[in-house]
Amino acid sequence: MSASPLTPLDYIAEGYWQDFLAGRPIAGGIAYETELRACILDESLESLQRIDTLLSQVRRDMIKSSIWKEATLLVDERYRNFMVFLAFYAGRVLAQQWQSKPHWYGQFELRKRYPELTLITDDFYQHMAVGYDDSGVKERLFFALEPIGLRLFGHIDRQFDAVQGGQVESGLYQAVSLRLPTILSNDVHSVSELTANKVATNKATIHKVTTHQVTDSGNPSADSNTHVGTSQLNAPLNKPEEVSIGAEHNLANVVVTDSESRAIQPAMPDTVTELQTSVVPPESGNPIKPELTKVVQPIARPTSSVKNTSTPEMFTQLLVELDEIAVPQPTGDVQYQQARKVLDQFEQHIAKQDKPRRQVIFSDDHIAAKNKALLLLQAAAKDGNTAAMLRLAMYELLDEGLTAGSDNQKKSGVEWVNQAASKNDSRAQRLLSKMYYQGVGVSQDIGSGRYWLEQAADNGHAEAANLVQQWQQAEMLLTTQKQEQHSTKRYQLLIGAIIAVALLIIIII
Repeated sequence: MSASPLTPLDYIAEGYWQDFLAGRPIAGGIAYETELRACILDESLESLQRIDTLLSQVRRDMIKSSIWKEATLLVDERYRNFMVFLAFYAGRVLAQQWQSKPHWYGQFELRKRYPELTLITDDFYQHMAVGYDDSGVKERLFFALEPIGLRLFGHIDRQFDAVQGGQVESGLYQAVSLRLPTILSNDVHSVSELTANKVATNKATIHKVTTHQVTDSGNPSADSNTHVGTSQLNAPLNKPEEVSIGAEHNLANVVVTDSESRAIQPAMPDTVTELQTSVVPPESGNPIKPELTKVVQPIARPTSSVKNTSTPEMFTQLLVELDEIAVPQPTGDVQYQQARKVLDQFEQHIAKQDKPRRQVIFSDDHIAAKNKALLLLQAAAKDGNTAAMLRLAMYELLDEGLTAGSDNQKKSGVEWVNQAASKNDSRAQRLLSKMYYQGVGVSQDIGSGRYWLEQAADNGHAEAANLVQQWQQAEMLLTTQKQEQHSTKRYQLLIGAIIAVALLIIIII
């Protein structure tokens, strides 16, 4: 397909970049230019991580300075230029990974070229998009302002709906990584796991991290390497090294219309991320532009010794906690244990596959057995069993539950977690804190994440209590630092006053 003619936004994007490289002021000015330069914008994927860190700091500093008002800031040309510049930069990085040039479209071009898109005229985050390869297909558009807006202003009452459907990614690094050539197939926006600490060997290889979510709206191919056929599982997983589910086939009376097993890879919190988002930086003295704390370069973390599985770590940890943390259940335990016996066998089989769990496809008989187990979970959950609520929520959030494929599966999963958390189940409260910290199933809300982390700690969750203690200590250090700074200023004023009095005495004498 021949290259499209340049648009006005193409010229503006190139002008912004060239002015930034040359140290020239951008027309109208740009907020946080000094902090942007400290991010070292070298057009690498890692630079997007540094930008995401900066955006999180900007958000926290605006909240602390009481100027966190989206509508007001979007009227300020310097703030708009800041966000537009970051969008242009992210598009530049993404196109480079495709070995292409970014091609920007304003709403006029978008409506003309992609009439099927539903665009809101006065939505700042929808007024431009970048095409990052030469195919010209709609799926290769990136509305780069969306993840920037979510990172700065998203919260439980401020939802960001993606123009192209689904959830808006919670940062530029995540958004760009999910659109790389190694993630996307030639025809669809397909799914790939992004796991921690794998170093890129060339521009087409990703630094895979546990803070990435993945989604898939398409079906996996019936390739012999990815399809576990009916004939294989009707012998049912009874090889010595595998788990047998055959004993549960008498449960399979449910008609299944879709045998695809799909999953999301939610954004994963880690201790460092939660501490950074929980500890509020020192107050700014500038009422217009908050003084940013120093941007810390990303720290390389040691490779985990834990074997990575195809299941998101958030849920593997939940399954461990359901076994290791005892929470008395008033009712529904018999049903929960029956369902757990079946579902554990599925999880063990999935864990042994060297592929994402969405690609492990079972026979209709096995899916029917699984759905029967999910119905048992649902009955136990409705009776008030919080363990059943959490297990059921996990499958809903993975889009593998009873509402799989519908628009309500994530909402249903979040509701079950909330219900369990409201019953003071520390496992549910810890899971809910992770979901809020990273925007999994809910809009990212640091305040709510911290609240549920504290609740989990109060109810005896050891990991949560340790995290709460750490960020309390960090806050105390910040408070002490501020007090020492004030003390130093008072001491300097006192010394100055003593010197002035001494000089006055000398003059008088």
